[in-house]
Amino acid sequence: MEFLISRDAKHIPHRKHWQFCVGSGHALLALRTDYAKQLKFVHDELGIERVRFHGIFDDDMRTFNDLSMQMEIEGAEQFTDYNFNACAAAYDNVLEAGMKPFVELSFMPEKLALKEEGRPQKGGFFYRPNIVPPADYSAWRDYLQAFVRFLQKRYGDEEIRSWYFEVWNEPDLPYVFWNGSREEYFRFYAETVRAIKDIDSGIRVGGPSTSGSKWIGSFLDYCEENSVPVDFVSTHQYAGDPVGGVEDQGDGEGQAGGFEAWQAHLRAAAETLKQVKEKTFLAGYRAVTPDKSETTDLPDDLFRKNAARARQQAKGKPLFYTEWNENAIFSAYTNDTRKVAAYDVKMALAVGDDVTGSSIWCFSDILEEIHPFPQEFHGGFGMVTQHGIPKPVFHAMKLLADAPDTRIDLGKDALDGEIGIAAFEDSRETHILLFRQKMKNMDLPAEEAVIRMEMSEKPESVTVRRIDETHGNPLGIWEEMGSPETLSPAETVIIREQSAVHAEAWPYDWADGILTLRATLGVNDVYGFIIR
Repeated sequence: MEFLISRDAKHIPHRKHWQFCVGSGHALLALRTDYAKQLKFVHDELGIERVRFHGIFDDDMRTFNDLSMQMEIEGAEQFTDYNFNACAAAYDNVLEAGMKPFVELSFMPEKLALKEEGRPQKGGFFYRPNIVPPADYSAWRDYLQAFVRFLQKRYGDEEIRSWYFEVWNEPDLPYVFWNGSREEYFRFYAETVRAIKDIDSGIRVGGPSTSGSKWIGSFLDYCEENSVPVDFVSTHQYAGDPVGGVEDQGDGEGQAGGFEAWQAHLRAAAETLKQVKEKTFLAGYRAVTPDKSETTDLPDDLFRKNAARARQQAKGKPLFYTEWNENAIFSAYTNDTRKVAAYDVKMALAVGDDVTGSSIWCFSDILEEIHPFPQEFHGGFGMVTQHGIPKPVFHAMKLLADAPDTRIDLGKDALDGEIGIAAFEDSRETHILLFRQKMKNMDLPAEEAVIRMEMSEKPESVTVRRIDETHGNPLGIWEEMGSPETLSPAETVIIREQSAVHAEAWPYDWADGILTLRATLGVNDVYGFIIR
């Protein structure tokens, strides 16, 4: 594979839309010191501006309480209070890290949750959120407005208007996040945004926060027909999804199977578990939720195509992908490999013209959606492990973060093949990203890529930062240690140091105004060249 970078190539902005936000676990985790420390590290190193997490209203945040929770006395439930101090502690940690909250309004406090026979109230995650609509919209309005007034009092109107407020998370996934219909979500959105706007019309509110780029068209139609405010459109996209499946390129108005479908999945899983010999939580979970990105031929252009469609559906409103990544399968072994690095680099470059801002899911393995796994490398979604060891995807996004803000337009074909390339430059240097992206971690022969770049004079130096089997691969080092379930502080330091990605001199040829670089890439390798 050969690439030519012409001296006359067009220059376009390098839109680092993924720096807009990053995802993380549920709100309670934001109270932890290790979470706050890692959040600041990701902000400082990658330039990410905001963080989004689930569950600011979860019962473990204790925002809505009554006397019966402490004393089982008749009539005690009538004595209530709102308490948003834990919410403030979480947001204080975000602000202290130099970032702003992207507020996801979820999930329903127990005292407000609809209790209806035949409609499960709790979601299936570790922290058991209430995923139903409110029983009384008047009570929901009072609670929500109290929350907004609390934020105004603590942070001021100007600061709150600089945040974004997103209504719920993935309401198209019943049993997982929303046990209700699409129409019930639309009403919930309308009641929520009106309650907020009645306090301050300048607060930015949006949705529908769906999986798989769904519901955008019908959501905006509903809002237009019913005069419901929408300041931005939000949705999510993964290449492989354990619940919703791989979405096609249709109108995206479907909804995943409900409680019955989930129960059928669990019955099948029971049979699978009988065949698993290793009796750890991780082995069992991996057996019943296999990594579809390794077992199924997933398209590598789904995000690109759906983002283009979503931009058209958004009708000029800001479009935020508030979750995206290569894989939505929690605990997938490949989440800790460079496969995610190659995919995220390619998609970050491919969708820049269609999205206003985006948020990789997520920044850290401090995450308890399924289980607080003890293993340092358990296939979590994070860019860093639970003890802060950067994974290959972190190093890859660091290459993008460090690249200049001017991109050299190499044409659409530069990202279409298995080996892709992107180039950036400023007055001092040129950065070239070279990557070989495949949806499966396959053992294939290495392939050579040749880059020829027209230059007016011989470069002073050429360096490279590599992400491959022996560079930026902390999983490999951990496995060489014997995959210890518990890491000592010293072992954590060793893995960090040995898997760090450093610049090294790279050989090149120079003749007749042409710089020639050669690299031999394995599957999902990422190389970042700097030419000075």
